[in-house]
Amino acid sequence: MKKIVIIGGGPAGLTAAYELLKGGDCEVTVLEASDTLGGISRTVPHNGNRMDIGGHRFFSKDERIMQWWSALMPVQGKPSFDDKVLGHEKAFEKNGGDPEYEDNVMLLRDRVSHIYYKKAFFDYPVNMNMNTLKNMGMFTTAKAGLSYLYSCVHKLPEDNLENFYINRFGKVLYSMFFEGYTEKLWGRHPREISAEWGAQRVKGLSITAILKDVLLKLLGTKTNENAEISLIEQFWYPKYGPGQLWELVGKRVTELGGTILYGREVTELVTSGGKVKAIKCGDEEFFADDFISSMPVKDLVSGMDAPVDIKRIASGLPYRDFVTVGLLVNKLKLKNKTDRRTLGNIVPDCWIYVQDKGVRLGRIQIFNNWSPYMVKDPVGTVWIALEYFCNEGDEFWDMSKKECTVFAIKELRKMGVIGKNGVLDSHIERVKKAYPAYFDTYAEFNKVREYLDSFENLWCVGRNGQHRYNNMDHSMMTSIKAAKAIKSGSVSKAEVWNVNTEKEYHEQKSYNRANDKVNSKTPVSVGVGALSAR
Repeated sequence: MKKIVIIGGGPAGLTAAYELLKGGDCEVTVLEASDTLGGISRTVPHNGNRMDIGGHRFFSKDERIMQWWSALMPVQGKPSFDDKVLGHEKAFEKNGGDPEYEDNVMLLRDRVSHIYYKKAFFDYPVNMNMNTLKNMGMFTTAKAGLSYLYSCVHKLPEDNLENFYINRFGKVLYSMFFEGYTEKLWGRHPREISAEWGAQRVKGLSITAILKDVLLKLLGTKTNENAEISLIEQFWYPKYGPGQLWELVGKRVTELGGTILYGREVTELVTSGGKVKAIKCGDEEFFADDFISSMPVKDLVSGMDAPVDIKRIASGLPYRDFVTVGLLVNKLKLKNKTDRRTLGNIVPDCWIYVQDKGVRLGRIQIFNNWSPYMVKDPVGTVWIALEYFCNEGDEFWDMSKKECTVFAIKELRKMGVIGKNGVLDSHIERVKKAYPAYFDTYAEFNKVREYLDSFENLWCVGRNGQHRYNNMDHSMMTSIKAAKAIKSGSVSKAEVWNVNTEKEYHEQKSYNRANDKVNSKTPVSVGVGALSAR
């Protein structure tokens, strides 16, 4: 029986554990540094309300991942609370779960997001519709059109993220919808960031693709035969947030004989003869045949007897941290100008991206719209989260809870999102190394990868394990492939590293107009697009 030690109890680590145990013949131990499963995909409870750290839409281009999720948590088959109150009609799953009477159920949710820019709300992703044209005005629209046409004939070298965006959208739209938010997210101007990040997050998307999509919709010619691409309009979401699913996976892991140990922070890897012999967590030592790591590469290498140059590169790998400020308010001042009915007639957005440079705020989540069960009183209150991107130890990170809350409330009032005396409760969550970044020593990352791959029984998986801005399903797939290789006795890491290298846009799906649903025979893509920090 093979003995495997897994570092990390987030989506990547738990997926690896579950996959290894399902087939038997493996002894699995998961080492989690915190006291909670789920990593950045955890759900945080607070006074009867629940907070999703970062926001997690459950949809994937890979049918295996969709089946993996639904096998654990059946898809909604009956109306949820808000569906009943508002009379929503959805394509419910036959024999699916009833969220009003069952907890273990995936809800079907509508995907709605907007960009806040200069006190106006634009559709996200940007759509060339009347709302966009009205908000931009004739002069800016014409200017943006000319700028885009110029970018079509005058291509810039794609040696940075700024040029990558300008080549696809023109300088005007880039400055409106990408520049400010990207700088907030990474703390660097886009010209300082590798174009590789854009290649991962904006795969295949451009003004041409958007206009083609609009035209096909207007003409009614989008069919299964022409296999055109459309942005996803619906996603799955666990009744009580993403952490609910990962807690369930943890339960299944222990039921299958796996061991999950909390409060185990890895401090050292003992290596010899091209293999990892053991992992140390302080005074504890864990031996195994194979080791799977989803911990940050920076920390992993710091615990190894690596060459000086490898240590230098790994220690210089950048990350972006963030602070989430949860606010319970009695109402929002924002008006619902859509035709979507919501509880309390609040705006229907899951996310609002704050592109405006006049505030530090990066993104607003509205949990009522993710799931009414995330909110103790989804009719009389609105539970929101304000996301601030920062670096561990900077002035924002080090703010006290009171200072941070006062700062966030002030920005919301400035934006006209809430009025005075409307905040009923608050909560703060700080998340370290949330986003592996693509600058500084990242340009030399391949040297670190080659060094780690030289240990035949060490497998690096997940977002931080590969220092790659993966979404949840990509992180899962790296673990599925690693588990398969370990079971088969393979030592090749190529398939594990090749996950998420295709060139499809992250928020696309193949659309079958004939039956008005996603074509199950064609992959559904994952992610939250160019602006996202999921």
